[in-house]
Amino acid sequence: MENVKIPLPANPVKFLDQFRAFIRLDGKSYATENTYVYWVHQYILFHGKEHPAKLSHIEVAAYLSHLAIAGNASPNTQKTALNAIMFLYNRFLKQPIEKLDFHYAKKPQRIPTVFTHAEAIAIIDSLVMPYKLMAQLMYGCGLRISEVLRLRVKDVDFGMGYIVVRDGKGAKDRTTLLPKSLITDLKNQVLIVSKLLAFDQARKVGPVYMPNALEKKYPSAGHELAWQYMFPSDNISKDPRVNVMRRHHLYSGTLQSHVKDALRKARVFKQASCHTFRHSFATRLLQAKYDLKQIQTLLGHTDIRTTEIYLHVLDELGDKVVSPLDN
Repeated sequence: MENVKIPLPANPVKFLDQFRAFIRLDGKSYATENTYVYWVHQYILFHGKEHPAKLSHIEVAAYLSHLAIAGNASPNTQKTALNAIMFLYNRFLKQPIEKLDFHYAKKPQRIPTVFTHAEAIAIIDSLVMPYKLMAQLMYGCGLRISEVLRLRVKDVDFGMGYIVVRDGKGAKDRTTLLPKSLITDLKNQVLIVSKLLAFDQARKVGPVYMPNALEKKYPSAGHELAWQYMFPSDNISKDPRVNVMRRHHLYSGTLQSHVKDALRKARVFKQASCHTFRHSFATRLLQAKYDLKQIQTLLGHTDIRTTEIYLHVLDELGDKVVSPLDN
């Protein structure tokens, strides 16, 4: 239940609880909340548990430099820590940090690994249901692993022919493709979910987790088919936050493990993961000459520069330079 928010006291006393509550009021995603709290906690520990309000830009710079030099952190990791600490000072503590001078992490930017179409299909065909269908959604729709796992029945609009991604990265909703080739399998998956729901209701299992306190607003919605996860867990478990037995979605590690096994079976010897399907989705669209802005929208990238990395992938694949042997 990694995406279920932990409860907070009505009037938090602990510093990190206060910080977490402030992040929620700011409307950031739960993933961002956990990331910011983690890095601020690490920052506090690095300075001997000194209260951040008593520290200055000097201590911030020292920590960021430590990440680059001693921690061997990547530029992205260091940037994430910087964003968390800047949010802490600029927004939460209202003590703006200026004139930061620290050692920047410098590592060459890596080109994303992508599958050829044949490799992607071979890996997918090496999976069993429902993991096969989940991989098809990542490759066919560009979904992140977390977005596939959190997909609910109501998010697949068969009539309109699209999938709604709720609360994606950056706490934003977006729509993406619904491959026609997956409609039958997705409808079969809905049927499986409906039977599992009936089974759980007969056993008096609690309602599915509802985001944003919707359980209070719509008490019966958690037992409706529309709100059920498209890929529910095989087992029910206790939600320690509210002491209720309920069925959550499949665990991310389980899907990742199945994909790793499929990579071996398909004899695809690349440093790849579930996210490689998303990289491959974007690359296929670029190869098909789709507009970069369209691809940015489908992927849910806030900054077009994030999408432009796939242009470099095409360069690496040789889409613009033809080998003399091929002429």
